[in-house]
Amino acid sequence: MQEQIIEKATEMYLTLGFKSVTMDDIANEMGISKKTIYQHFANKNDLVEAVTMQMFDTISCGIDEICLEDKNPITEIFEIKNFVMQNLKDEKASPIYQLQKYFPKTFKCLRNKQFDKMEDCVIRNLKKGIELGLYRNDLNLDFVSRIYYSGIHSTKDKEVFPDTMFNAVQLEEMYLEYHLRGIITEKGLKVLEKITNKSN
Repeated sequence: MQEQIIEKATEMYLTLGFKSVTMDDIANEMGISKKTIYQHFANKNDLVEAVTMQMFDTISCGIDEICLEDKNPITEIFEIKNFVMQNLKDEKASPIYQLQKYFPKTFKCLRNKQFDKMEDCVIRNLKKGIELGLYRNDLNLDFVSRIYYSGIHSTKDKEVFPDTMFNAVQLEEMYLEYHLRGIITEKGLKVLEKITNKSN
């Protein structure tokens, strides 16, 4: 039952947002009593934390699988972006922004885990890109990985990037292209243009 509650809560939080979905809403949607949910989770904070950590684990495993496919690093980074967006339902309900605003403790824990995962993943991607001649060989890997991580999180800030101005999917595409154009070689540019022309 605990897994079923997490699964339903995840679906509802991603579609409607962490703040707007109540324990009553989840119970009604599942056809169970609220008391049943409270047998597994002491309060909404506990449920939000369980959902968030499971989402992180699911996305981390998916990223690892993409990396094992050993594609060129530019293609890889686009595939990771698409996979993450699909799992976050294209961020229609701004889940990360709502998590930060209304559940700061869980957000902080998630952010630390994300940082470790992303730093490892991005640095590996950068090293591979340099070896293949797709990325410049004068890059400071620590700087680039951290600025990439910071930028990804900045685009989630709805006060800076409001939905009225930016579509979440387009915003991710624009940021990724912006990031890559700063680090690619002429050879890398040809690969990037092939990918972006295909998606246009």
